Amino acid sequence: MNFRLPMTAMATLLAGSVAIPAHADDISVTVVNGHPPVFLWVKHLTETFIPTVNAKLEGTEHTITWSEAYGGTLASVGGELEAIEDGLAEIGVVPTVFEPTSLPLQNVSYFTPFGTSDPQVVIGAVDRLHRDIPGMIESWEKYNAEYLGGGFALDNYLLMTNFPVTSIDDLNGRKIGAPGPAVNWLEGTGAVGVAGNLTTYYNDIQTGVFDGTIVFPTAAAPAKLQEVASHILITDFGAQYAGSLVANKDWYDGQPAEVQEALRAGAEAYTAAYISEQNARVAAALKQMEDNGGTITKLSDEERARWAAALPQIADVWAKNADGQGLPGSEVLDAYIGILKEAEVPLARDWSQR
Repeated sequence: MNFRLPMTAMATLLAGSVAIPAHADDISVTVVNGHPPVFLWVKHLTETFIPTVNAKLEGTEHTITWSEAYGGTLASVGGELEAIEDGLAEIGVVPTVFEPTSLPLQNVSYFTPFGTSDPQVVIGAVDRLHRDIPGMIESWEKYNAEYLGGGFALDNYLLMTNFPVTSIDDLNGRKIGAPGPAVNWLEGTGAVGVAGNLTTYYNDIQTGVFDGTIVFPTAAAPAKLQEVASHILITDFGAQYAGSLVANKDWYDGQPAEVQEALRAGAEAYTAAYISEQNARVAAALKQMEDNGGTITKLSDEERARWAAALPQIADVWAKNADGQGLPGSEVLDAYIGILKEAEVPLARDWSQR
């Protein structure tokens, strides 16, 4: 007698005796930044962000295959936001300092110079603004970007020149390179501000395009800027919020909750590791430049106050310009200064509108 089980019965028997493994989901992710890995905000993508995300995904059904695109291989400095918006990269560190038009709110610290010298205070303040003021998040969403939290701030900015400076009077007629909105810090001093970035400062000073630059120690040292601008003036312009970790929003929204949580955990770990190494590097960077031909001096408190007072109302103009675009510029400005005051930061100038 030829007996045959119905197909449904056969399937039931097989299901009961054979365990069908869950499908492992491997996700391809490209991470972008225009600067090379010598800079800390790139270095800790490789050393901290990626390993943290991988660790958080252990034990889940998800893994990530990473492609790291740094140093202009996918996007040049200032081109990261467009790369994220267009989906050329899923994740990136966007240097907001080079996006003063697209992301004006994220540049609030650059329009309030002579504030805190502590990068941790600055990062904490801007992260709080993202939590408290919807317009901060909406600024990213306009460019199809998802703010992952944290980011990076640059250590206390100083002035490096190929001529000695003891007073703002010494700057009259001199050409000084500065990143994005930091050009505003030269208004009222008689200097001519020229927009630039870390990838060009050395050659620009060497060839006479600039006479000096506004820069921060942990980038100036590896770039060996003391070779072309040996006069290093501690001006205490303050630490500055300079970039955020973001993801392409369309891509991010399509990811499982476990992946989203891992990315945010990675961003948090990235920021903490960046700050820790940055703090350790500042003193070493200054010593390295001094040992290799640099001369370090400090601007007097009187001259610092004079410089701050000489600047026009750059914060007020910035805030009102943002307000005119339908952005909460004045709200962000007053909230940021309020956070600094809560932290008992001594301000050379109170930029708030209250």
